[in-house]
Amino acid sequence: MHQSDQDIRNRLLIARLPAMPQILVKLIEHLQADDLGMPELAALIAKDAGMTGKLLAVANSSAYHRHTRSADLEQSLVALGTDMIKTLVISDSVFQTFNSFPHSNSIDLRAFWKHSLSAAVLARDAARALGYAHPEEAYLAGLLHNVGRLALLAAAPKEYGFNFTARDDDDLCAVEQRTLQITHTEAGAWLIERWQLDSFLADAVLYHHEPSERLESSHPLIRIVRLAHVLSHHADDETMVFDACALCGIDAGQAAQLVGHAARQVEQAAAHLGIDLGGADDIPSPPAYAPPAPVDPVQQRLNEEVRNMVLVSEVGQSLARQQGESGLLDAMTRTARILFDFDSAVVLLENPTGQALAGAPTFGAQRIAEFTLPLSKGGPVARSALERRPAFVQRDRQRDQLGLAEEQLLRMLGTDSLVVVPLVAGPRCLGVLVGGVPGWQLPHCQRRERFMQAFGAQAASALENLLLERGHARRQLASVTEEFRDASRRVIHEVNNPLAIIKNYLSVLDGKLARQEPVGGELSILNEEIDRVGQLIGSLADQRTPDAVPRPLDAAKVVDDVLRLFRGSGYVPATTQVVARMEGDGAIEGDPDVLKQILVNLVKNAVEALGSRPAGRIEIVNRGHVNRERQVYLELVVSDNGPGLSREVLANLFSPVRSAKGGADANRGLGLSIVHGLVKQLDGHIACRSGSAGTSFEILLPAWSGAGAAPALPARALGSA
Repeated sequence: MHQSDQDIRNRLLIARLPAMPQILVKLIEHLQADDLGMPELAALIAKDAGMTGKLLAVANSSAYHRHTRSADLEQSLVALGTDMIKTLVISDSVFQTFNSFPHSNSIDLRAFWKHSLSAAVLARDAARALGYAHPEEAYLAGLLHNVGRLALLAAAPKEYGFNFTARDDDDLCAVEQRTLQITHTEAGAWLIERWQLDSFLADAVLYHHEPSERLESSHPLIRIVRLAHVLSHHADDETMVFDACALCGIDAGQAAQLVGHAARQVEQAAAHLGIDLGGADDIPSPPAYAPPAPVDPVQQRLNEEVRNMVLVSEVGQSLARQQGESGLLDAMTRTARILFDFDSAVVLLENPTGQALAGAPTFGAQRIAEFTLPLSKGGPVARSALERRPAFVQRDRQRDQLGLAEEQLLRMLGTDSLVVVPLVAGPRCLGVLVGGVPGWQLPHCQRRERFMQAFGAQAASALENLLLERGHARRQLASVTEEFRDASRRVIHEVNNPLAIIKNYLSVLDGKLARQEPVGGELSILNEEIDRVGQLIGSLADQRTPDAVPRPLDAAKVVDDVLRLFRGSGYVPATTQVVARMEGDGAIEGDPDVLKQILVNLVKNAVEALGSRPAGRIEIVNRGHVNRERQVYLELVVSDNGPGLSREVLANLFSPVRSAKGGADANRGLGLSIVHGLVKQLDGHIACRSGSAGTSFEILLPAWSGAGAAPALPARALGSA
């Protein structure tokens, strides 16, 4: 599956990457608190049997023991010294954790770990040279600076397998962004942030490829890791080395000493840890490679749009099923967190006066109920509600634009960036949903702005119906709720028709592209069906009134469009023939989209009724004009030679019967009820005849009576031959 078909961050979550070992978490906490003496260190290590065995083995190796071997942990620790202990605990914890990543055993990691160890030693020694208070933290940051590459290999082994061993430079980041929509620096920072460390470690990983001039005033740990990266990967680039050294205030001579010392330290550490780095320098590091762009970017865009529409349709179903305000709000925030990878989310609703947004309490976020944001005070959240457009707020880059309310939201959500999704129903904004995300994730969120707007419309539609219920009696509440659910079921039922057609056409499109055949006709139909899905979903929030001025409609053209739709999609079995006889005047009054919806439903039902029946036949026929109660209609007939309908089914044919089946069949009984409603919407009539020879639906639609219309007098009476 191409990366555009599945977001890489979802795949990182699905990959179930391991959590940081508890011994390493505790060690970092002690180091940052400066309360780690030998007794505390011994007590911490004694809780981990594997680590205890590792340290005892090193302490009793030929490099450390003098005359007698000691099995006592504290004596062994004294022999090693605190610096070596910290190095071994950090290194072994990281190696054991990340060697268990998915797919890590399918690729040669010697060069990866040698570069990582080199960066770790360089970062620790640079930290000491700078007088940085936590050199062990710098060691860990250097060791983890490229862990994002392991994460990407675990999540996307097919797409990233080649580039895992590629040269670690800016070209690699560009290729990662193009092929995976995320770089290894972003993936590494994302992974470390999930460990919730009180440290700039994630930032150091995120920015280690940034140009040195951008990091001049950054935190020392960020500058140290940048220097370690340059010295371990680009020591032959004098300009990069000079700039990185200037960041940390050291000269070229000191840098050369750091590199020489690191080489010896890496060999020693690898020996103690039992890691074989032999031949690591012989492993090639080719330039990063990006496969050619897709042959048909239009299909790629269509696939993404179809996927998003399916998701929006599912959201509509989910929200329509919620009971009560708290249930709906919880569902909204939970769904938004899943769809957009928000770390947390809250909802602010318009207060009764319409002058402010007030917090709506949800499960696990009760404090928000006392929060108020005046719309008149400005700020990005208020503007998002007033302008009805999503807003993207980053604390560091927009600090001068943020008011007290935005600062509170950032702290309340425990994040450095906000995504604001307005909840728009028709002309009214009911409120906003505010999600918390890391700053590096904002560009990805901005690329999904249209999807967020569609989600906001679905959520607002459900919310508007719920808010209307507040001011009515219980009977009125039940009625309004049932109407909305019915409307949702009908829209969902109707959306399934174009989605099924789109799915079939995508299969046809794949085959034609493989054969290098022209696909212009299929793309045109896909665009039409995508627009139709959007109109159907949008109808939940945008109830349009019919045009006051009647317009002519060529029924033959609509029938031709429907036949073209089914014939090219592969939906109709080879045993079934679909034909049309539309001779004569076919002008009627009405909306072509409504007539198309009617015919698609009827043809789809006929196809399902015929199944794989041999010599199946479906006909759409123009029977000419009919005079009914002094009104001239055009009669269209859709018939099939299927097994016919039972008397019981025929008696309840146009009633909204809910199927007893679950899943996709749950709304199948709505089809003919919807057809009946659509025919009435066109001021027409529909009847059904059925017997052993098949079933026919006879539709009377008002004939066009405007300029250029055929004379009404010759129309036959209803029921004549």
